[in-house]
Amino acid sequence: MYLEVIGKQVPNGIIRVSGAKNSATRLMAAALLTQERVHLDNFPTELVDVKVKGGFLSATGISVATDSKRETIEICANEMDVDKLDHYHYPIRTTYLLVAGQLLRKGEARIPYPEGCKIGNRKYDLHVMVWEKMGCRVEELDDHIHICGNLTGAEIAFPFPTVGGTENVLLCSSIAKGTSTIRNAYISPEVNDLIRLLSLMGAEIQVLGNSQIRVKGKESLRGASYRIMPDRIEALTWIVYAVLSRGTILIEDVPFDTMEVPLIHLQEAGIDLFKNSSSVYISPGCLQNRTIQPFELACGTHPGIISDMQPFYVLLGLKADGRSRIIDYRYPGRTMYLTELAKMCPPGSLEWSPTGEIITKGPANMRGSAVDSTDLRGSMAVLIAGLLAKGTTTVGNVDMALRGYNKLADKLSKLGIQYRMYDD
Repeated sequence: MYLEVIGKQVPNGIIRVSGAKNSATRLMAAALLTQERVHLDNFPTELVDVKVKGGFLSATGISVATDSKRETIEICANEMDVDKLDHYHYPIRTTYLLVAGQLLRKGEARIPYPEGCKIGNRKYDLHVMVWEKMGCRVEELDDHIHICGNLTGAEIAFPFPTVGGTENVLLCSSIAKGTSTIRNAYISPEVNDLIRLLSLMGAEIQVLGNSQIRVKGKESLRGASYRIMPDRIEALTWIVYAVLSRGTILIEDVPFDTMEVPLIHLQEAGIDLFKNSSSVYISPGCLQNRTIQPFELACGTHPGIISDMQPFYVLLGLKADGRSRIIDYRYPGRTMYLTELAKMCPPGSLEWSPTGEIITKGPANMRGSAVDSTDLRGSMAVLIAGLLAKGTTTVGNVDMALRGYNKLADKLSKLGIQYRMYDD
């Protein structure tokens, strides 16, 4: 799918941040740990990842009812039977989260390989380690992974903080026999969202400090109704776009409590945000001295600037008045999108290295170009660059952005942005 935009449009309007993409699919997995209904509000129903995972659940007999207008989803997994699947071709990244609910019912689970196919190096070794330490046997077959056994409590010590690994243990240990301890856990805001839902469902979870969690397993959990946290990455995306476009935008449902450090860096770059407890108003007057100040920052783990936010600070750097430096310590290889972004930038304004260091020299006057999407956040970054550039930009494989930005086309329209979306 392609999205074509003409640059230099000035946005004006009101948009509301949707429920967190990095929380939504995890909470869907938590709903599998009970025979009762789980109702989720503020749910990003239009995300590609949500629709694909919902399709997998429906194919196993689970009732999945979504309401796009009200932004809700209701899941009832009392009829779950993975034997009903006739294939495993589901492009789901977090397939490992579907294991706990299956093991609870039949003592075995069958899941697609992460991202839908078995290619390249295994990127799920830590999950295999989790299942094996909790008493299960793991078999890697041609088209899916087979896990069997009865979950028992264990001590899981990760070699480094991992969001996916932490989430997997939380789900498995909540319905395991005995007590589990997670060491070197990554307790992000989205992981806390999962903990809150599981606790509401009856799980006994104790967070100890900032990297250790203890879970006492229960034989069964109950249904619940829960409101998903707003998406902090989407909120930052719209804030940065509003600032760079010199538009006038009211952004509602901003999770300020999860964005303290990222917002401090905006402030230090000369951006004066006008906000209340849940909304932020951006106008041309928010730029002190009418310019963005150059800056240096590092991307790492929460509560700092996470790697998913990196592309939007690169955009800020390209429009700043001078040389800025961004280093991504968490994922130094997150640079593929920069090749596409550089197509719109003047020579010398954007440089990067394999170590994760990115140098911008602004203010860069960007020109429209034909670019491609390399990853979810990178896709959104090149789209924003196209909206800021002179001329027409066509973003290929824009489906990647639709994986993480709920009702993206609708929100662009609400801001008065003219665009054209079309298939190959």
